[in-house]
Amino acid sequence: MGNLDIKLKVDASGLSCPLPILKAAQGVKTIAPGELMEVIATDPGSVKDFAAWAGSTGNALVESDSADGKYRFVFRHK
Repeated sequence: MGNLDIKLKVDASGLSCPLPILKAAQGVKTIAPGELMEVIATDPGSVKDFAAWAGSTGNALVESDSADGKYRFVFRHK
């Protein structure tokens, strides 16, 4: 994990598809282009879902990792 300037943190823990994506889509609208949003999810399917979401929306997936059943994603708003 780098020293990133996260502007918004979205906790989607305990939610199943498609709710983590919906929360991220709502959240990214509240930050300025170029700012970073961090999403925490517990759904293993979120790894594939967020990769596809990044590709389809143009919001860059800057970082992702997982530990202890939690998946962390950092996106740069397009």
